Amino acid sequence: MAIRKFSELGLADPIQRALTGRNHVTPTPIQARAIPELLAGRDMLGIAQTGTGKTAAFALPILQRLSRLHSDESVTRNKRNNFKNRSHNGANKAARRPRALVLAPTRELAIQIGEEFRAYGKNLALRQTVIFGGVSQKPQVSALVRGLDILIATPGRLLDLMEQRHIRLDAIEFLVLDEADRMLDMGFVHDVRKIMAAIPRSRQSLLFAATMPSEIFRLSAEILTDPVRVEVTPQATPIDRIEQSIYHVTTAGKRVLLDTILKDPAMSRVIVFTRTKHHANRVAERLGKSGVVAEAIHGNKSQGSRQRALKRFRDGQARVLVATDIAARGIDVDSVSHVINYELPNEPENYVHRIGRTARAGASGAAIAFCDPSERAYLSDIEKLIECRLTVIGDEPAPVDPGPAPPDQRGRRRPEGRTRKPRNRLELKTGRPGRNRHRNRYTRCGLRPPIARLGPRP
Repeated sequence: MAIRKFSELGLADPIQRALTGRNHVTPTPIQARAIPELLAGRDMLGIAQTGTGKTAAFALPILQRLSRLHSDESVTRNKRNNFKNRSHNGANKAARRPRALVLAPTRELAIQIGEEFRAYGKNLALRQTVIFGGVSQKPQVSALVRGLDILIATPGRLLDLMEQRHIRLDAIEFLVLDEADRMLDMGFVHDVRKIMAAIPRSRQSLLFAATMPSEIFRLSAEILTDPVRVEVTPQATPIDRIEQSIYHVTTAGKRVLLDTILKDPAMSRVIVFTRTKHHANRVAERLGKSGVVAEAIHGNKSQGSRQRALKRFRDGQARVLVATDIAARGIDVDSVSHVINYELPNEPENYVHRIGRTARAGASGAAIAFCDPSERAYLSDIEKLIECRLTVIGDEPAPVDPGPAPPDQRGRRRPEGRTRKPRNRLELKTGRPGRNRHRNRYTRCGLRPPIARLGPRP
């Protein structure tokens, strides 16, 4: 039977009130399929795009099960300790250790998950905190000392606090790896395995990813037990509600084209993606000089600066947010009208994550890409992944002229289709002509060989 409303999922009344307060009535496909399985205690391997509501798909069942455990323990504790004073009860609360652990690859995504847990669990007596690097650890350690139920963390800072013995994970009952494919891309696989070793084996484990490479299958086999697989959309396929188009332009013409496009008043809230941090800063500075209020966000920015930039963008004080791929999955801003790929990503999966910043929560959106001649190969990989061609605006790209065949050593141009026979085994193996050992011995040291030093004969 298809689930059409959250009220049919059997969630507790405090959670239902929180959903009603956020005007959430109908669950998304992944929520309708995942929540009943997770409430039953099953491990899960979830494949879903960004913006499909997968955070609520694992947050709601965890809050439901933790609230039941917490209420049962509170009744038992009150029966045992009804004679103890208030200060003693406070000490018991401070002894609470985390029972749910959510790992996220980036600071922005961890903060976003924490906000979702706080919103859905505002009517529950559960404590939570978010820990990540780039800021002082003192407030985070203080929250751990006070005791909590839900811990959202990035792998690096969590390992640091574990090595300093500020936190123990031996009471974890629920484990979530969100954006697991991004964790592997960022090199967190070894950190994740170290964290797994400190967690009890008897737990409920969830792994969510937007793409499913072979490494994710191997990792899921290590941490999941008889998981149910939930795949609501094809792997790494862009949302159909996004109108995708592309301009073929030179590298120098991208700046002028961006200024021209942003003159459209329909572009009310725009995210511009670049490949490097340096280019993100340059694009934001140029937009500021042309009168467009823009903020840049990337890995070199401090956490406070990144949060201020996101807040200005959410509040409408900044019209454009320039970001790199490291922040592509951590930006959760409603009503993003357009995403502009100022530079195409060198990994086609990142294109899907970029354009997923728009058309969220059932809305529509637009994604525009700029492609210079050096990015044609990236465009081909993207179109192969999404299995469709982007709509070209303006002129079609001019074919790349390969030019005449390069001359050989005697200055003769070899006719097309004819190749020279390899001189030796080295050229046959590597495709590069082998050089004389006598000459290489000198040129490696930056010297001219003896014969060359003699110069031409008189």
